[in-house]
Amino acid sequence: MADATVSVERPGRLREFWFYFRENRGAVVGLWVFLAFLFVAVFAPLLAPHDPTLQYRDHLLQPPAWQEGGEWRFVLGTDALGRDLLSRLLHGARYSFFVGIVVVVVAASGGITVGLLAGFAPKWLDSIIMRTMDVILAFPSLLLALVLVAILGPTLLNAMIAIAIVLQPHYVRLTRASVLAERHKDYVTSAKVVGASRWRMMFVTVLPNCLAPIIVQAALSFSTAILDAAALGFLGMGAQPPTPEWGTMLAEAREFILRAWWVVTFPGLAILITVIAINLMGDGLRDALDPKLKRS
Repeated sequence: MADATVSVERPGRLREFWFYFRENRGAVVGLWVFLAFLFVAVFAPLLAPHDPTLQYRDHLLQPPAWQEGGEWRFVLGTDALGRDLLSRLLHGARYSFFVGIVVVVVAASGGITVGLLAGFAPKWLDSIIMRTMDVILAFPSLLLALVLVAILGPTLLNAMIAIAIVLQPHYVRLTRASVLAERHKDYVTSAKVVGASRWRMMFVTVLPNCLAPIIVQAALSFSTAILDAAALGFLGMGAQPPTPEWGTMLAEAREFILRAWWVVTFPGLAILITVIAINLMGDGLRDALDPKLKRS
């Protein structure tokens, strides 16, 4: 009987979530663009017409197919080394998606754990944790990421680690605030009375009721991670050539901005569209998961 009740409640919650989510038209558009981005990231090797690192030396800086001098073999043209731009963009989606997933998982898991500890910790330990987070937040995020990558070495992996560290304080503060709002409610008091351990109260009793704002933050952090990784790649501190990462592609194309617009425009548009779509989707998640916005 209990299983039947749970199975009825879950579809009801999903239906309610979708009802509020689809009220935001921009969020629905963002979701479809994100799903397309995910599809491209997964199937890039099948969709790409060429090897992203293969150089066609007879087709250096060839314009897109619709422009004079272009051909449909290279739909979006080629870069300065004769590599197909469309193939590099499709494979670049894989790197951007990978960066977003890794950064969100690392930053969220660490930030949630520390935030739960701060919310249940004695006042002196809570103060130490939060002042440490304030120090990290006092630095411009991209500058701090640059310093960390300079220490660790300029690779895509180190860039992801640096971005995750920079984003972690947001999860810590958000989780701690949610925990402080929940820990004095009746259901937490009841768990204490029946003898639940502190770890059980933290991760089983309180955490599930704090997930709504964390999910929204994860969506926004996903776009921030893509943007920061592209910025580090552009500055030469992220993915290194010949990796077809969007920021690295922009860095390689800097000197050709005036005479080969496509080598800069298309990677920039890929970053712009992806980040805007994920941010729109994050706004929809906030609308669907925030009870105050539901009532309004």
